[in-house]
Amino acid sequence: MKKKFNCEVDCANCAAKVEEAMKKVPGVINASVNFLTQKALIEAADEGFDAVVQAAYQAAKHVEDEFTMEIA
Repeated sequence: MKKKFNCEVDCANCAAKVEEAMKKVPGVINASVNFLTQKALIEAADEGFDAVVQAAYQAAKHVEDEFTMEIA
């Protein structure tokens, strides 16, 4: 499953760091964060998708404290 999320990231460099952190999360097939559109795309298996998204968000917050993402 692929899903886009609205997010807030301060700069292109921060977006790149957040993207790399998300890609390292177990279960994430692919992830991208676009600074210009303020969108994050996460691809993961349908089973357990919500848990993977939550883990990816926590990984992103770990590398960039001011990163936010609308998960709901």
